[in-house]
Amino acid sequence: MNPRAEVTAGPPRKRPLLLVSIIAIAVAILAAVFVSWHRSKPAAHVASPSAIPVTVSAVSRRDVPIFLDGLGTVQASNTVAVHSQIDGKLQSVAFVEGQDVHKGDTLAVIDPRALQAALDQAVAKKAQDQAQLIAAQKDLDRFKTLVAKAAETQQNVDQQQGKVDQLKATIDADNGAIESAQTQLSYTTITAPIDGRVGFRQVDVGNIIHANDANPLTVLTQIHPSVTIFTLPQKNLADVREAMQRGTVPVIAIDQDNTHELAQGELLLIDNQIDQTTSTIRLKASFANDDDRLWPGEFVRLRVRVDTREGAVTIPPTALQRGPQGFYAWVIKPDNTAEQRPIEAIPLDTDVTIVTKGLSIGEPVVVNGQYRLQDGARVHSKAAQASSITDQAP
Repeated sequence: MNPRAEVTAGPPRKRPLLLVSIIAIAVAILAAVFVSWHRSKPAAHVASPSAIPVTVSAVSRRDVPIFLDGLGTVQASNTVAVHSQIDGKLQSVAFVEGQDVHKGDTLAVIDPRALQAALDQAVAKKAQDQAQLIAAQKDLDRFKTLVAKAAETQQNVDQQQGKVDQLKATIDADNGAIESAQTQLSYTTITAPIDGRVGFRQVDVGNIIHANDANPLTVLTQIHPSVTIFTLPQKNLADVREAMQRGTVPVIAIDQDNTHELAQGELLLIDNQIDQTTSTIRLKASFANDDDRLWPGEFVRLRVRVDTREGAVTIPPTALQRGPQGFYAWVIKPDNTAEQRPIEAIPLDTDVTIVTKGLSIGEPVVVNGQYRLQDGARVHSKAAQASSITDQAP
């Protein structure tokens, strides 16, 4: 056995033990620090529940118009298909397609020569008969003189009187023929029967136009004023009739997208019967349409104001919630906690909802953020835009 080998083998055994001890102490220190940090972190996180952010609007009082909405079409107040009343060659057209014309304006001219000749012939025939009447009247006067002197018979006087009367009747017939010829000649000039706007020209110059043509020369429409025909459910009949009995019933025309107001007018009438197939009533409204925003054939939405609820308690429609027990709203109490409160309300197709029971003027109701709320939940509220909570005087 070599003593030097034993001495050199001893130190390597002590060094690993020392190294293991140091590592174990370091791991214990790190574990203690980690446990301490991990315990302190949730303590800070659980301090207090955060408030739920919501948007609120105050319950207000305002005058609320009650509208009934329907769909309808615009119609011209008058529509005239312009036809010729005689046959002839279309000589000229005096209008431009799409032009506004007035009653009596010339629209077209038909070749008048044949009818002018007929009129001249009727006038000449009358002149001829008048000359014969003058001669017959003179003969009658002479016969009467001779009868007084017993130089002529009464029979000849009577015959001459009959001839004079016959010529007078002939002249009356001539007057009728002249008037008829003048009327026919006037038909060669086609004039506008009403104020309105001309449509497409359907017959060109040079064509032969007939009184019995299926296609008109053009179609003239009067759009000042315009009317709309629309329908409402049968259940609204009583409300509309009561509104008409109180006075003029305003009607608003809105475009199909329900975004732009087109015109304001008034209700003219309710049809005299209910459509049993659809259980609807037909109504007609009139609009001045001075700016031509309503066009015949256009589909529009009509809003009929049948009443005004004065001094009504209102909330925005977004504040109204519906549950198993009916309507309710989330109300923010003075301690900034939420309360689910049942209410009685009348939803309208406008920017407000009428509340008949359950809310007081000035109470804040939630209009955005209701999905996270529970009774007693703490909230952080901010006011909605001023336009949605404007309070109007009753």
